[in-house]
Amino acid sequence: MNALQGTGSDPGARTDLRAAPAVWLGGTAGFVLAWFLVYRQLVPFSEWAVAHLPVEAESHLGKSVTFFIYDTPKVLMLLTLVVFGMGVVRSFFSPERTRALLAGRAEGFGNVAAAVLGVFTPFCSCSAVPLFVGFVSAGVPLGVTFSFLIAAPMVNEVALGLLFALLGWQVALTYLAFGLTLAIVSGWVIGRLHLEGWLEEWVRNVRAAAVSIPQEQLSVVDRLRAGRDAVREIVGKVWIWIVAGIAAGAVIHGYVPSELLGAIMGRDSWWSVPAAVLLGVPIYSNAAGIIPVVEALLGKGAALGTVLAFMMAVIALSLPEMIILRKVLTGKLIAVFIAVVGTGILGVGFLFNALFR
Repeated sequence: MNALQGTGSDPGARTDLRAAPAVWLGGTAGFVLAWFLVYRQLVPFSEWAVAHLPVEAESHLGKSVTFFIYDTPKVLMLLTLVVFGMGVVRSFFSPERTRALLAGRAEGFGNVAAAVLGVFTPFCSCSAVPLFVGFVSAGVPLGVTFSFLIAAPMVNEVALGLLFALLGWQVALTYLAFGLTLAIVSGWVIGRLHLEGWLEEWVRNVRAAAVSIPQEQLSVVDRLRAGRDAVREIVGKVWIWIVAGIAAGAVIHGYVPSELLGAIMGRDSWWSVPAAVLLGVPIYSNAAGIIPVVEALLGKGAALGTVLAFMMAVIALSLPEMIILRKVLTGKLIAVFIAVVGTGILGVGFLFNALFR
C-alpha cells in the first residue's frame, strides 16, 4: 500500500509514504553512495571491455574506442550528479523570482547580480525570447538583461561541474572568473550604449509592470523532487548530444595527430583564437555536449585558451541562439551583441593562453 492511516487530529488524514522526508532523504543518500561506488569502477570496467574487443588497444581505433567506452559513462554520471544537485539549488529560483530580484537594479551592481544569478538559474538559449520580454516588462535595464543572458548558458553549473571534474579546479575557477567578467562587462558596455531603440517595436511597447517576489514554501521533499525532475528533463534532452560530443572527441583522440592539432590550435599561432571563435559560431551544442570535445582537444596538445574560446563561442554565440534572439532584437542590436561578446571571448582566449603556459 502507498498510504497509511494518519495519527493526527483528523482520523481520515493519510500520509503518502512516497512523500515522507525520511524516504526521500534515505533514497538520495543511497543514490549518492551507489553513484560513487559505480564511478570508482569505471576505469577497470573500460579496461576489461576494451580487452575483450577484437581491436589493438594501442591502435588508432583502439584509442578511440577506449576513450568512448570510458568517457561516455563518466560524463553522463558526472552530469547526472551535477544536474541533480543544482536542480535542488534551482528550486530557490523561479523566473518570477529572478525577474523580481533584477527589476529596478542600477547598472553596475545590476550587471554583477544578473551575471551571478545566471550561473544558478535554469535558463538557456531556448528560453531567450520569453525571458527577454519578461525582463523588459519588469523594468530590468537592457544591459543588465544581457549580462544575465550571457552568463546563464555560458557560465552554468553543468559547464563548471564538468570542467572541475575533468580538468581540475584551477581551470574551472579561472573559467568562472573570466566568464562572469565577460558577462558583466559585455552587459555594462551594451547598457552604456543606450540601444533600447534597437529593440523590436513590439518589445519596446511592452508596458513595464511592477513585480513582487513570490513567497514559495517548498519542503525538503519538494526540493529533492526538483533535483530528480531536473535530471529527467535536462539529461533526458541532452544525452544524445553528449554521446555525439564524446564520439567526436574519441575520433580526435584516436586519429588526429598531436603535432597537427598543436600547430593549428597551439598558443604559438596568434590566429588560432579568432579561428576557433569563428569555427564555434555555426556549431550548435551545449556545455555538456562540447566539453568532451574540449577534453580531447586538450589531450592532443591544443592550447587551453584557444579551446575555451571555441567552447564559449559555441555556447554564447551559436547561430541558433542568434536566430531565436532575432525575434526580439533588431539586426543592428544583434550585431552589437556579437561584436561585444566576441571581443570579450577573444580576450579570454588570449589571456588563458598567457596564464596557462
